[in-house]
Amino acid sequence: MSQVVVDISVSLDGYVTGPSAGPGNGLGDGGEAVHDWVFKGNDADRAVLDSAFDATGAVVQGRNLFDVIDGPDGWSEEMGYGAKPTGEVNPPIFVVTHTPPSQTRLGDRFRFVGSPAEAVAQALEVADGKDVVVMGGGQICHAVLAAGLADVLRLHVASVVLGSGTPLWPTEPSTGFAVELVDSVSTPAAQHLTYRVVK
Repeated sequence: MSQVVVDISVSLDGYVTGPSAGPGNGLGDGGEAVHDWVFKGNDADRAVLDSAFDATGAVVQGRNLFDVIDGPDGWSEEMGYGAKPTGEVNPPIFVVTHTPPSQTRLGDRFRFVGSPAEAVAQALEVADGKDVVVMGGGQICHAVLAAGLADVLRLHVASVVLGSGTPLWPTEPSTGFAVELVDSVSTPAAQHLTYRVVK
């Protein structure tokens, strides 16, 4: 049965990118360190990445992340979701936006929807029993959690303090929720923490 999994890498101080993130600088200044576990990690890190990729049936993301991914310095015809070659089976990606682009550089990988709830609902329809993964950015991840749409929260807490950037958690008061730790994998690059969202 499909689960909705919020899965995101974050610094020790709660940032998912460094400052000045955007097209051409997707992870922000210094933000690459948050994803060192993906590109420079050990076998345990790669096992976490491969397991998540294999379990993914559909993906939800925000418009800001889409603009980075579909930009000239984003994903390519050879590389896509999960840092995997696009020759492998790549899941459909639902982008939450009120203003869909007139065209995309990467073709038909993306579907555009108006709200997180709509994106999750459509993703569940096509996930074929696999997970719906909400991969970012921080605003969409928090929106899905706050709306009670997530079953699982998986954080990859990188061994870095960024000091500023794009926060995962909003700075203003917001909806709280309870979680229960169900799995953890510790590596030099990151603490991979999986929580069940208590409903």
